[in-house]
Amino acid sequence: MTRFLSPTPVFPSPQSLNWLLLSLVMVTLPHIERLPLWTMAFFAVFLGWRFLGTAKQFRLPSHWLKITFALLVMVGIVLSYRTLFGRDAGVALLVALCSLKIIEMHNQRDALLICFLGYFLIITNFLYSQTIPTAIYMFIVVLIMTATLIGLNDYQGGLSRWKRLRLGGLLLLQAIPLMLVLFIFFPRMAGPLWGMPKDAFSGVTGLTNNMILGNISELTVSDEIAFRVKFENNKIPERQNLYWRGPVFSYTDGKEWKSNAERNIIPRNRQVALIDNPYKYSVTLEPHNQRWVFALDMPADVPDNTMINQKYELLTPYPIRQRMRYDVTSYTHYRAEFADKEMLQLNLNLPENMHPRTRALAKQWQQENSDPLAIVQRALRYFNQEPFYYTLTPLTVEQDPIDEFLFDTREGFCEHYAASFTVLMRAAGIPARIVTGYQGGEFNTVGNYVVIRQRDAHAWSEVWIEGAGWVRVEPTGAVAPERIERGATASFASNFDTFAGFELNQESGLGALWQQIKDNWDALNNEWNQWVLGYDNTQQKSFFENFGIKDMSWQNMIIALVILATLILLGVALWLFKRAKRYQDPVQQLYQRFCHKLKQVGVIQEQNEPPLKFAQRAMQLRPDLAPTIEKITSIYIAIRYRSQAHHLLDLRKAVQYFRP
Repeated sequence: MTRFLSPTPVFPSPQSLNWLLLSLVMVTLPHIERLPLWTMAFFAVFLGWRFLGTAKQFRLPSHWLKITFALLVMVGIVLSYRTLFGRDAGVALLVALCSLKIIEMHNQRDALLICFLGYFLIITNFLYSQTIPTAIYMFIVVLIMTATLIGLNDYQGGLSRWKRLRLGGLLLLQAIPLMLVLFIFFPRMAGPLWGMPKDAFSGVTGLTNNMILGNISELTVSDEIAFRVKFENNKIPERQNLYWRGPVFSYTDGKEWKSNAERNIIPRNRQVALIDNPYKYSVTLEPHNQRWVFALDMPADVPDNTMINQKYELLTPYPIRQRMRYDVTSYTHYRAEFADKEMLQLNLNLPENMHPRTRALAKQWQQENSDPLAIVQRALRYFNQEPFYYTLTPLTVEQDPIDEFLFDTREGFCEHYAASFTVLMRAAGIPARIVTGYQGGEFNTVGNYVVIRQRDAHAWSEVWIEGAGWVRVEPTGAVAPERIERGATASFASNFDTFAGFELNQESGLGALWQQIKDNWDALNNEWNQWVLGYDNTQQKSFFENFGIKDMSWQNMIIALVILATLILLGVALWLFKRAKRYQDPVQQLYQRFCHKLKQVGVIQEQNEPPLKFAQRAMQLRPDLAPTIEKITSIYIAIRYRSQAHHLLDLRKAVQYFRP
């Protein structure tokens, strides 16, 4: 058995090892929910093994056993992720190999390498989260990692834990001015310099490119932000007009609704008549890994780097994988008239042998009154007068979702009503389609902008009326008008307005206070997103324009960056030089005190007189003090010239008790 184990470690010291282990645990802690359980167990076992190896003299794995563990890690990563590459697999591999490196650490070089890997692990956390709490936590980890690095270079062991932290904090403070200069002046490119791996967006929530009854209701339990909207001059439409247009679905197989890709053609003439006054606003869209962007229905212009298709969807050439800002002008009252024969026929199609009861009901209405508007109103009255219920947790419908919903369960969310209404219209000979997006939003009184969250996800219908074009119809409003008038939060107050048993509606004092705290926190996050995470070439240009500098080229930014960075480095160097001049070696201070005590009894050290020669002369002048003088001088020489720092306490006591 001993051939699988190596001798107990002699490096580093227990104190330095504890700092190193603490740093690695802190930097890995946020990854617990992201990595496989076996990876974290592997990490904990090996860190604990190394701790026991130093603290309890446990023997560590031999060379061949470490190779075996490394191979097992590689196999485990491949089995868990089917690859060794990508964000998740790469982070898991780095965490596991860091724990293996801890086991084989035998010298200063190994310890420093682990510290540098720890810094790299800090960066991996920002691949998952770039929020303010994450940044604060990672700054604390950087401080502890830097203090660990200082401890590993403290060969004399004279720095306490607080001095290590203080020195680490001082180093980071010295780096802040240079960091700010690099952040502000480094030229921003119009696009990313590199691409993120595909699995970096696997956990992104939001609307998808298809709709199945129930998938939108799943978003309503999410408090994540979809986008924020800042209206010009705080001119905001009424809540019931806040329809944020997203993907449009025309094709259905009876259970699932999809977008028809062949209609993603940019029309030369959108044929939209814009009515009433425009609303101008800017949108900050969170990444959602899809191509569409959201705008108030109906957008009058096309933002930069986007296009609009025949279904009035705003699209980007590539999936949105980073925060995006764009300006839009929209009209809430309009007449959208673009439709050709192919499009109208597509929005009349229904799958064969599906929805027989729904078809029969629509045919009955059509026979009673063939006017399309009358049929629309008949369907809305049907939803309003029959016992339909608006709920987040409807009963499951499987065989024929539309028939089962309309005639059996009658419980559903917005997508149930939009889908069944659209099928009713098509069965009655009226072209109809489903539009998904978001409806409503919350006004942030601190930042003066509207916040649209995933829980505001919504689906509605559009029908084609000859002479009027595509007309928005809100089937959900016939059943739950409060959803449109007051928003998702008010409609499901029990889901969002209680915490730990307390009522948190805005009418109560506690609710108003909680809302104010949330608004302030979200406003802070918005500024963080705008000026830190979203500091791109547009924001950089805006920043310089605030100081009267217009059209600053990247060449000028590089020159300014080099000049300011040089000045900062020279300033830090000058400060360190002056500080070094004021700094006095504690060993030299103790020796000077010793010489001062001898001077008080008439034994004065001559200028440039070596310590040993001075000691010999002092012992001749004061034979009674010879043993003490010889002892103090010997300790001083051992520390000063032989690097025996562990004798510092002996020197301090000897000088303290020296009474000539």
